[in-house]
Amino acid sequence: MLSNVPVSNIKGIGEKIESDLYEMGIETVEDFLFYFPFRYDVHEIKPITELEHQEKATLVGKVVSEPSLAFYGRKKSRLVVTLEIDQIAVKAVFFNQTYVKKHLKQGELITVIGKWDQHRLQITVSQFKKGKVKEKDTIQPVYSLRGKVSLGFLRKTMRYALQTYKNEIEEILPEEFLTSYKLPPRIQALEQMHFPGNGHLLKHAKRRFIYEELLLFQLKMQWLRKQKREATMGNAIKIDSDRTNAFVQSLPFSLTEAQSKALEEILNDLQRPYRMNRLLQGDVGSGKTVVAAIGLYAAISAGKQGALMVPTEILAEQHHESLQELFADQAEVVLLSGSVKGKKRKEILHKIESNEAQIIVGTHALIQDDVFFHDLGFVIVDEQHRFGVEQRRALRDKGLQPDVLFMTATPIPRTLAITSFGDMDVSVIDEMPEGRKPVETYWVKENMLNRVLRFIYKEMKNGHQAYVICPLVEESDKLDIQNAVDLHQQLKALFPNDVKVGLMHGRLHTDEKEDVMQQFANNELHVLVSTTVVEVGVNVPNATIMFIYDAERFGLSQLHQLRGRVGRGDAQSYCILLADPKSETGKERMRIMSETNDGFELSEHDLKLRGPGDFFGKKQSGLPEFKVADLVQDYRALETARKDAVEIIESGKLFTDPSYQKLKTRVENDPYVKGQVLD
Repeated sequence: MLSNVPVSNIKGIGEKIESDLYEMGIETVEDFLFYFPFRYDVHEIKPITELEHQEKATLVGKVVSEPSLAFYGRKKSRLVVTLEIDQIAVKAVFFNQTYVKKHLKQGELITVIGKWDQHRLQITVSQFKKGKVKEKDTIQPVYSLRGKVSLGFLRKTMRYALQTYKNEIEEILPEEFLTSYKLPPRIQALEQMHFPGNGHLLKHAKRRFIYEELLLFQLKMQWLRKQKREATMGNAIKIDSDRTNAFVQSLPFSLTEAQSKALEEILNDLQRPYRMNRLLQGDVGSGKTVVAAIGLYAAISAGKQGALMVPTEILAEQHHESLQELFADQAEVVLLSGSVKGKKRKEILHKIESNEAQIIVGTHALIQDDVFFHDLGFVIVDEQHRFGVEQRRALRDKGLQPDVLFMTATPIPRTLAITSFGDMDVSVIDEMPEGRKPVETYWVKENMLNRVLRFIYKEMKNGHQAYVICPLVEESDKLDIQNAVDLHQQLKALFPNDVKVGLMHGRLHTDEKEDVMQQFANNELHVLVSTTVVEVGVNVPNATIMFIYDAERFGLSQLHQLRGRVGRGDAQSYCILLADPKSETGKERMRIMSETNDGFELSEHDLKLRGPGDFFGKKQSGLPEFKVADLVQDYRALETARKDAVEIIESGKLFTDPSYQKLKTRVENDPYVKGQVLD
């Protein structure tokens, strides 16, 4: 196998080059052959009349004048020669390329590549060669290089390596895929990636490797999903459907279609013989909590206990309150957080262990050693990204393989949900309950500041509250924290004494943050100046204004999350973006925010503007790095690959059909899969 053959076996690769190749991630012959160009220089020869101003162009012309060379400044030169192209005189200008003069002879044909100036009929030449470009050389691969590895060396060695090892390159896709998707064979596609015959052949070679990469990735995800399921058999909960349906009917509102669908998926999972591993994602205010609550009710109808773990105490208190209201006398709901101490804590721990408490709401206090559940059957983790893997596992281990539902209010584009949570089932609530007023969003510039502050004061006089957000790039960034402190002082001075202005930022101790947030929730503070640490999910129905300073410094998803802090009551709410973006991307972001309230639509825009790595933040994104595939551009191929992978795994073809053996070997030997299986 070429994956076991050292790269030094390729003729011409010595120790120094080998060391540079290692730094490029190339250790074997297979690594070398599948080291693809990051772009292609296309030397398509077009008529002058079809060229656009400032376009990179390739022209072929006859030299019709003596080259004129002039020097200016230190070591700077300008060489000009006239070419005849399509019976038009075109000036070719070479900067700092004095050696060119001796190569240009009148009457000779040359090819020049450079930037075209339509107004002057002039090309500023970056490359030239004698004669006409051969058709096979019109598309040139360009690779990322390091050290002594030059472009010429890499191209020459790649050609040699392909000729030497082409018969050892395995086809890993079954014939049925090549036929149904009209994909070229692997060796043919590989040759076209490095030495394209033309644009059409290159496009099909790329298409083949995009599909191959995405299929392999999805097979890994689906295989892990299957293994996780099979490792957790024997967990079916016998829910009381009549009781659960009666509870749903007793609610003072009807579920939306999206809520009903998500609920059905959750209830089906609870009754299946393997452990649930599902993500419930929905926009702020879409009604995820109600769906989760019905799931908890279904679990207790079967005699099980349910737990809801949230990241902060204030959030735990709010969930505890709303669940108590929802369940009334049908279930005992208790709250366990770090501030519950002494005798009260002992009482709650006793209730949990004796099954007097059926629903337990809490922070990470739920996973401490002295917490023992009677029969924990269903666990919900809210804003799951705020907890580490170990914390989530600790709660899961409190029960006998309980079902686990993760919830998030960050709308994740479908392509990223498929890739990031490929080994999970995903339920989406993508519609709003009836009667919820959309938050009105406005983009303003600095000159509107006084008008905005007058508007905020007017809302305060009407009994409402406002958030004022300062950007924070890093939690330790003193400058940004100072911004919040300064702004807090300014607003205190600007507003009359009857308007109480609070301050929150990342340097405050957790207890202090909780205290400030609690004061705001209790309407003891009217304006809260904060960095982005303002809590996700905290419910302050009386807050009607979200005012964001320097809004261009945030991504769309973050702006949308902040906007979701308001609009939780009956009154009309507003989001005001103070921004003066200089880039087109920044302006586009502000326009999109002003025009749509749909979190999923925004997340798709955000993905296009920022790229997948930046969407989650590169450090914790966990997204695979593909060589050819692009998660944004190739979403259709991703959908197809996922559908195929599910069918291949579910039908058992990967394990029983000989034509899938090569794919199986690739998936089995993947380091990520090995690590997950061992884990």
